[in-house]
Amino acid sequence: MIPGLVMILFSIVLPVIPNYFRHPAMLLSVFLSSLSLFNGYGIFLEWDILGLNLILYQSDSLTFPFAIIFHIAAVLVIIFSWHNKNLMEQMATLAYAGSAIGALHAGDFFSLFIWWEATALTSVFIVFAGNTLASRNAAMRYLIIQVSSGVLLLIGTCLMLYQTGNHNLTTLDLNSDFGKFIFIAFGIKAAFPLLNGWLQDSYPESSVTGTVALSAFTTKLAIYALARTFPGTDSLIWIGAIMTAFPVFFAVIENDLRRVLSFSLNNQLGFMVVGIGIGTELSLNGTVAHAFVHIIYKALLFMSMGAVLYRTGTTKASELGGLYKYMPLTTIFCIVGAMSISAFPLFSGFVAKSLIMSSLGGAGMVLIYFVLFFASAGVLEHSGIKIPYFAFFAHERKTSVKEAPLNMLIAMGIAAFLCIGIGVYPRYLYQILPYAVEYQPYTLDHIISQLQLLVFAILAFLFLIKFKLYPSEIKSTVLNSDWFYRRMLPGIGRPFFKMISNVIEKFYFNLGFVFNFLLGKSKKYNNSSFIKVTTPSFATLILIIVLFIMLLIAVI
Repeated sequence: MIPGLVMILFSIVLPVIPNYFRHPAMLLSVFLSSLSLFNGYGIFLEWDILGLNLILYQSDSLTFPFAIIFHIAAVLVIIFSWHNKNLMEQMATLAYAGSAIGALHAGDFFSLFIWWEATALTSVFIVFAGNTLASRNAAMRYLIIQVSSGVLLLIGTCLMLYQTGNHNLTTLDLNSDFGKFIFIAFGIKAAFPLLNGWLQDSYPESSVTGTVALSAFTTKLAIYALARTFPGTDSLIWIGAIMTAFPVFFAVIENDLRRVLSFSLNNQLGFMVVGIGIGTELSLNGTVAHAFVHIIYKALLFMSMGAVLYRTGTTKASELGGLYKYMPLTTIFCIVGAMSISAFPLFSGFVAKSLIMSSLGGAGMVLIYFVLFFASAGVLEHSGIKIPYFAFFAHERKTSVKEAPLNMLIAMGIAAFLCIGIGVYPRYLYQILPYAVEYQPYTLDHIISQLQLLVFAILAFLFLIKFKLYPSEIKSTVLNSDWFYRRMLPGIGRPFFKMISNVIEKFYFNLGFVFNFLLGKSKKYNNSSFIKVTTPSFATLILIIVLFIMLLIAVI
């Protein structure tokens, strides 16, 4: 059976399983899916249909580490959401994780497209589960963008089949038309610059548990796809460098701590994209290692903020503080996640990020190295310090709250254990990477340079806080590239369509008056209620005709 498919089948039958047994059943489905990890490498399932050979299940050295961490992430999400009784979210989460695992094992672009869209259609219900007006609006925007990514992937795949006769998942470049379409499709899900607004728009609007699930799969699936098809593409180096740097400025002024983590997620993806662009065995190992540990420590940070949201009802920095007295375990787990993402020695982020930084030094890319060095300081500032400081320490809290529920603490404890365990014993992570590269992260120069960066970044933060130079936490929503479709397009489109509607309404009114005049009726045609009811339909018909004519011209 295709890995992940059993999880989707279990999600379908969840409604008939008693509520008490649903989460154990979800864990059982993940366990059954994980048995595929012992099958080894090769092609295990193909299907000939309509003259196409679909490779539905294949596995190799690149698939293997992603499959491991996707199963681990699914277990963490299920345990963290054990208290959650929302059936729709349970079904969507399990099917979403299963779809992402299935996509990893696709061996051709058509099979990948099926799973690509499945991840979009299942994950949108997780955003809907936020159950607010903002989450519903964000879910619709999220769905449009994610489906657009799938459409571009399908266009690229069809062009590839037409031009080459091949549709297998293989290395591509940007010299072909189909390569460009597929590259943009992957870039949307990887949150490339100007294509990233959906991430910060939708993730913070999800439920307490939903954001943890979303942070694990969609963007890492895109990283896997890029590593599979575009390794060594030079433009990815510059794209990734921009991705690491620009979210830092937004995260500093953002008030919602879950949105801060969303900007931080975008920043971390940039490191992985740079590694893919370099394309060496060391850099690709660094990308896979970074994706592996990032899923764990980012999930840990989102879980800690989810626990805060569950107990306080908010993750606004301006409304939090002093929680360390009431949620000490959550505070500790959050600090572990913060130290991991900041790449402190003996934590998982250090042993993964150093692979990418070393590959940059080996390639002689000094400018990119310093951009990533600056971005590393920014990560420490907004995720390593800002998140735990403003959530747990910044202000005195007037009302007490309870510690996070036991299931949340267990999930956070497992993630924290993995963050420290991988940092202390990195060889176990290195053994499952795609290429056999001997690497020692704990060299004197690596440790000293990283500690210098961390110490100076901490001192800079303390200086800004002490002299009140740090941007104050105010109630606000920071827009980035989503401004184009949340503000600009409606601002332009609404007046334009209102003008068109008025023109059509006047034309329709005058046409009715002429008809009445020709029929010899002396009474003026001024039935405004009739105009108001029928004008929208008439306008819609005109628009459809115009679009059909444009399409016909394009086809001809």
